[in-house]
Amino acid sequence: MRWLSPSKYAQTLKYLWYNYSHQEQGVTYPFYASFKINQTCNFKCRFCNLWQEQSPGLPTTEVFKILDNLGKSSIFLLSMEGGEPLLRPDFLEVLQYTHRQPFYLMVTTSERGMTTNYPMREYCKYIDFLHISIDEGHVNLEMFDELEEYVAFGTSVCVQTVVTNKDIDRLDYKVRRCKEAGAKIVIMPAVHLEGTKNNYPEFFSFRDKVLDLKKQYPNVIITPNNFFKNIEQGSCSSSSLVIDSDGSLFYPCRVLPYKTINLTEAPLMAFLRTQNAQKLRNVMTSCDKHCGWYQYFATSSFTSVSEAFGAIQPYFAEILGVTKSAGSVPLPAVQSSKIPVQIENVGTL
Repeated sequence: MRWLSPSKYAQTLKYLWYNYSHQEQGVTYPFYASFKINQTCNFKCRFCNLWQEQSPGLPTTEVFKILDNLGKSSIFLLSMEGGEPLLRPDFLEVLQYTHRQPFYLMVTTSERGMTTNYPMREYCKYIDFLHISIDEGHVNLEMFDELEEYVAFGTSVCVQTVVTNKDIDRLDYKVRRCKEAGAKIVIMPAVHLEGTKNNYPEFFSFRDKVLDLKKQYPNVIITPNNFFKNIEQGSCSSSSLVIDSDGSLFYPCRVLPYKTINLTEAPLMAFLRTQNAQKLRNVMTSCDKHCGWYQYFATSSFTSVSEAFGAIQPYFAEILGVTKSAGSVPLPAVQSSKIPVQIENVGTL
């Protein structure tokens, strides 16, 4: 696990303090971004719609412009996603360029045959966190048998599993395999995207199952307890961003239908300080969708200085030298009436 420069940590604390001291504005400065570097994928998951519009993504030089833009921003962790990022022929070049930026890099993949079809050991020299999507939707459950091989790549490995209304009872096996292999696992509900059927699991059954497994397998599940509390309270956050495969920025979130600047052209930090950005954050604050999108509900702890450590600890346990699992404080009891009868879900991390 590498260290960033001292100035980056100091800068991050400055932005964190600004967000905390200006809470009435929402979260002005985000810390997490997901960048869809392509929309090309070998899967057709029933809970996903990205494969319905295949796109190879931007040329290499345009991707570099976005990475430079993010490098000058408050972003502390970038998730490189697709589609399937491994399908980009320039992926090694993109990884090497990203590694020189002042933020951590997470790559999310679901590709079978990683150990034979891709130079993963070389790739992982430039990847801080490798997330591997394994679930029924991807029809790749056999990859749980290969976890030890992935852990041997030499970087932090985490399984990312999406749970539908039919998959809750299979979580025991998935978490146990991650424990045996020395991997982490992030568990998130299936989202209800446009053009898909609603596969979202019953919320309370899903919540109780995950919290019970966190007790059985300490330090394995990185889904924070606050994720469930935030869904119940309808508390999401603009502390994270989604960048589309064409470089355009969804803001303040992917749920609300607003595309704003293109990060190949416009500086992110300048946009965040505009009145238009503030108006859009106000829209997010007043949103009543309770959508449950993992990215916006799991990272909302960045709005609070007291919760910030718990929010980043699951990802940075190695560098912080912490062994206690994040969010291990028992979840406060919340009245069921705070949850709509049906929670609309429209995206994942």
